[in-house]
Amino acid sequence: MQTNKPFVKDTNRRYEIVEGESRLALCVEYDGRSFNGYQIQRGRSDRTVQGQLEIALSSIANHPVNSHCTGRTDTGVHATRQIVHFDTPSIRPTKAWVEGVNNLLPNDVAVRWATPVDERFHARHSALSRTYRYLISTAATRPTHTAGLATWARRPLNLEAMNEACQALLGEQDFSSFRGAGCQSVSPMRNVTAAHFSRQGPFIVFEVTANAFLLHMVRNFVGSLMAVGFEQRDPHWIGELIQLKDRNKAGVTAKPEGLYLVDVEYPSWVNLPRGPIGPFHLS
Repeated sequence: MQTNKPFVKDTNRRYEIVEGESRLALCVEYDGRSFNGYQIQRGRSDRTVQGQLEIALSSIANHPVNSHCTGRTDTGVHATRQIVHFDTPSIRPTKAWVEGVNNLLPNDVAVRWATPVDERFHARHSALSRTYRYLISTAATRPTHTAGLATWARRPLNLEAMNEACQALLGEQDFSSFRGAGCQSVSPMRNVTAAHFSRQGPFIVFEVTANAFLLHMVRNFVGSLMAVGFEQRDPHWIGELIQLKDRNKAGVTAKPEGLYLVDVEYPSWVNLPRGPIGPFHLS
C-alpha cells in the first residue's frame, strides 16, 4: 500500500514512514537451534534470525532494510508465526518478498507470506496478545528426532495437577516470580488470558496466551509447572509463588528448545493472513 503522506510520526508508537515508502508485513518461521536469538545484538556478529532476514530483504529491496518483530525470542527458541514489518520505497510483487527472499535465506528460516499493511501497523506495538507453545516429549527413552525441538521429561508428569496449577496464572498480575534476570520491562504486570496443558500423541503441550511476556516468563512457568507435574510440589504452590514476587523461590528455567511463538493477535483493523499456527493445535 503506497502512502501519499509526506511524513507520519506517532510518538506513542515510536515509528514513522517517509514519503514514497510503503509498509509490508511478513510471517516468518524458524528453527531456533542454530540462532543466537531473533534480534541482532549491537556490537556482536552472532548469527540471528533478524540478521539473516534483513540481509535477504535488503537484497530484494536493493537498499538496507531495518525490520521490527512481534517478539524477540531467545537463543534456541523457535517460531511458526513471528510477525515482522519493514518500510521500503521499492515496489516488488508479493512473490519477490516471499519466494525471492526465501531463495536467499538459509534452510532454518523462511517467510510464509507477505502483505502490504496500513502505515499505523507495528508488528510489536500493535499486538494485543501473543501465544506460545512448549513441547514436552514423554518418550520412554531419550528421543533423537526431536532433539532441540522438544524438551524430554525423564519421568511421568501429572497432567491434571499441572492444569490445576495453571489456574493461578490467569488474570492481570505481578509476575516477578517468573521474571528472568536482566529483564528490561518497566513493569512486571502482565495479563495471562489462557494457560493449559494437553496430551497429544507422545507429547505434552503447554499453551499460554498473554498481552505480553517478561524475559523467560514462559520457560519459568514451565519449569515450575513441571515440578508440580513431577509431584514435587502441590498445585497451589504456583499461586503462592505469584504472591511471593520472588524469582529465587520459583522453579528452574525450562530449556529453550521446546518453546515456540505460534500466534499473535491484532486489532480488527489489522487484516493479516491466517492459517495453521502449529506445532499442534489445542482444542
